[in-house]
Amino acid sequence: MMRTLIGTLALAAAAWAQEAPRAMTLREAVKQALSAHPSLEAARAKVTAAAARVEQARSGHLPRLKYEESFQSGNNPVYVFGTLLTQRQFTSANFALDSLNRPDPINNFQSKVTAEQLIYDFGGLKNNIKAADLGRQMSEQDRKAAELGLLAGVTKTYLGAQLAAQALTVAREAEKSAEADLARAQKMQAAGLITEADVLSLKVHAAAMREQVIRAEANRKVSLAALNEALGLPLETVLDLTTPLAAALAPAGDAEKQALQSRPELGKIQLASEAAEAQAAAARAGYYPRIAMRGIFEADRQQFVNKGGANWMFGAGLEWNLFDGNRTRASVAEAKAQSAASQASLRQYQSAVRLEVKQAQAMLDAASERLKVTEAGVAQSEESLRILRNRYQNGLATVTDLLRAQVAVSDARMRRLQAIHDQRLAAVEIQRAAGILNGDSDVLN
Repeated sequence: MMRTLIGTLALAAAAWAQEAPRAMTLREAVKQALSAHPSLEAARAKVTAAAARVEQARSGHLPRLKYEESFQSGNNPVYVFGTLLTQRQFTSANFALDSLNRPDPINNFQSKVTAEQLIYDFGGLKNNIKAADLGRQMSEQDRKAAELGLLAGVTKTYLGAQLAAQALTVAREAEKSAEADLARAQKMQAAGLITEADVLSLKVHAAAMREQVIRAEANRKVSLAALNEALGLPLETVLDLTTPLAAALAPAGDAEKQALQSRPELGKIQLASEAAEAQAAAARAGYYPRIAMRGIFEADRQQFVNKGGANWMFGAGLEWNLFDGNRTRASVAEAKAQSAASQASLRQYQSAVRLEVKQAQAMLDAASERLKVTEAGVAQSEESLRILRNRYQNGLATVTDLLRAQVAVSDARMRRLQAIHDQRLAAVEIQRAAGILNGDSDVLN
């Protein structure tokens, strides 16, 4: 019996441990997303792929080494004569006219190793490497942009979940207040001080407050599931969000200047322009010759393992494409046009980034002013409700006045929460627009 009880308690403790909420600050949530979200895994994989392309381009500095194995057989006189020579099997008997004109068939197993090394191509390889490395840097800028977007998205979702939780608290307080007013009204009806109509009005109001609680509970569940998705966690993970929904300090520094220096999208466009120029230089190398050297080691055998000989050759050559149907000229023109397009895009995006910063700053200023107004509004609405309750109990106010005051308190509290949420989010958006938002930013405190 005791063992059964202990086992039951152990299972209950294990179940409780599994369901216990996981405490998480906003900063921890951001770091969780940076370490586990699939979008960043994909971005990092693309950086790795771009780095591999750089290595591919650099391989042009190294020699090409190729091994070939082939087999031939025939009695073509020229083939037989040349094969006997390469196999080191030619004898004086092979000069006989019958042997020259009507030779016996001969097999040839050939093993060949070829090495080729580029000597100079007038900057083609160098600029291809440069373009590939710039492509790697562009992928790195994409990764940074993905991080910025994820950081802002996680912060927005976290604050949205906190707003939903606080909205649920406000709804529950409103429900509790409505039930208390209903209870007082029922006592007053029993004492003959008010009519049944007043009690029914308060019952309807209490039901409406209960409906708001149900909606707020559903919104909170959805917001927590959305946060889990943003963090790369199972949607059913139970979290305890410990960073309070509070106003943030305004970010310091010149956000527009920081944006023009730090936004990864701008960096990528600039790199794209440089890459296009490097591609143009690589394409222009097609106007000039390509100089390379080649070495060949060859073994030819009548049988796979014997009756054969080996030989080697070494040489250097110059290859000059005198006319390629204007392909090189078109490639150069394409690269120049891409560079011009990148420069135009850079100017356009700089203006768009500055606009983003201005919009975020305007949102922060407006939310900060709204916060001041709503703080006063909450205090005023709460005092108004207190006065109207006293007046209602003394028969000096109507139930409509009381209900209106109750709704005003709930609305004022929600507007204050929304203002805090918007102010905090605007502070984060300024740093995102400036390109400086990271896991250690003060706005995450």
